[in-house]
Amino acid sequence: MSFAWRSEKQSDRNPVAYLSMEIAVTPEMPTYSGGLGVLAGDTLRAAADLGLQMVAVTLVHRRGYFEQHLDANGKQTEEPQPWSPETLLAPEEPIVRLTIEDRSVAIRAWRYDLEGITGHVVPVYFLDTNLEENDPGDRKLTDRLYGGDGNHRLRQEAVLGMGGARILDAMGYVPSVYHMNEGHAALLTVALLEQERHGANVDHASEEDIASVRERCVFTTHTPVPAGHDRFSPEQAYRILGQDRAQLLERVGAFHDGLLNMTYIALRFSRFVNGVAMQHGKVSREMFPDYSISAITNGVHARTWTAPSFQAAFDRHMPRWKQDNISLRYAIDIPESEIAAAHAEAKSRLLAAVKERTGVELHPEIFTVGFARRAATYKRSDLLFHDPERLIKLAHEFGGLQIVYAGKAHPADEPGKAMIRHVIELAKQLNTDALKIVYLENYEWTLGALMTSGADLWLNTPKRPYEASGTSGMKAALNGVPSLSILDGWWIEGWIEGVTGWAIGDHDEEDGEAVSLYDHLEHTILPLYTRQPEEWHRIMRSTIALNGSYFNTQRMLEQYVLDAYFPEDTVQESPALEPAIAK
Repeated sequence: MSFAWRSEKQSDRNPVAYLSMEIAVTPEMPTYSGGLGVLAGDTLRAAADLGLQMVAVTLVHRRGYFEQHLDANGKQTEEPQPWSPETLLAPEEPIVRLTIEDRSVAIRAWRYDLEGITGHVVPVYFLDTNLEENDPGDRKLTDRLYGGDGNHRLRQEAVLGMGGARILDAMGYVPSVYHMNEGHAALLTVALLEQERHGANVDHASEEDIASVRERCVFTTHTPVPAGHDRFSPEQAYRILGQDRAQLLERVGAFHDGLLNMTYIALRFSRFVNGVAMQHGKVSREMFPDYSISAITNGVHARTWTAPSFQAAFDRHMPRWKQDNISLRYAIDIPESEIAAAHAEAKSRLLAAVKERTGVELHPEIFTVGFARRAATYKRSDLLFHDPERLIKLAHEFGGLQIVYAGKAHPADEPGKAMIRHVIELAKQLNTDALKIVYLENYEWTLGALMTSGADLWLNTPKRPYEASGTSGMKAALNGVPSLSILDGWWIEGWIEGVTGWAIGDHDEEDGEAVSLYDHLEHTILPLYTRQPEEWHRIMRSTIALNGSYFNTQRMLEQYVLDAYFPEDTVQESPALEPAIAK
């Protein structure tokens, strides 16, 4: 991508402010649940690598998301993941106050510095309401990610959006752009409007006031189904946010179908809106036809998700790949023998983790399928078992088959929990000497890295069109692991049949999709792996070169700079990025 962004737009007083309910900063801090938080962390890591002036705000989540435990029958139970921000983060001095439900809630911030490959730092601020001066209930507002009822959730989102704007202002930041990562942060716009009006009644805000806020805000939506967007009753909106704010939101059209809809707030107050893949952009435009919605396809942070063995190979052949992810294109010239050796090491690490966690010994020479997703019903983790007899037949015919599963269900998602039980029940029924199926509990950052680099094939079976993007297959691609996937989300863009992986046929009935899945395994994938290893390694190599070089957050963030953050201030003048002036 040939462009440079002007450093005068990136002075230390004019960063991009990035707000997200969850951000995966390090494996030691359980401040994320899955894809949304990992994407946020990867975005900030890419910003640090590129020298982009950015500052991020999230909640501290002192009790984490949850640690998953699975019993022998697959029943999921949860327990908190308490951690201490006092030991890992730096305290910031300002305390801001926000009126929530007629109470003054004090909010402080903790800071973590994300350092990029060149030493540039992106600060991440974790908001915390656990202050002695607060009401006991308010002290718990920043305890749990996605915990509590609707009242708790709206209060949390007020802390993130409105508290985030106030804490940045108190610390002297004057962001040129505010980026809301999903609708959880949408109340940021109300706080900006209050700043615009210097504390005057926001219900009397003019169109000029609203336009001023809109000019500074961009919004990324991640949810392709209406039910996934946060909605609250008018009673909750008026009681928790207060009459002036609720009346404003009602007046500007943020109430939809009788409910306060956080996505509509963000849509109403943003000058740029995007979905997270080409297909998701189309779906979003159908959902919200009155708004202009673009698409910027997600990516993953290449340096974070590439296994050590592949990092070493890339360092030998493309020494600047960490600074310039597009140079992964030249992986097409890495000898097949080095690809094979790097993958063998990554697979060995995964199989060692399986044995340590379950006691089950898997074998490195046997074809291993990886499937690790949030355990939601639309992701259909059981599609692979649609025809158990055919699956067993394939395992015997091709010298064995190993399948490694992982994934958490939200604590309140009973259908998702039932799906886990179903998969584990099927695994117990089908496990033989030829077919080994394991389900690993407590899917998180470290396990995700092991699985996406150590599997031989990455399987993804969502029901169309419910996959907004998906990023696990992108992580696999960085490690030469091809995908077998439904054509939804990012895979529509990443799929080149037989070159980067394979597409499961698009059928109205699940039977047809399952048949396509088995046909690919039987007639193409397993014969290639077992009988033509050199050709398999060439597919691995092209997966890195074509998908690893593109589906990364470096490319993604460059698109945000060009299209969303500074569209008028980018110039087509140089193939090299002009580094921003460090703070």
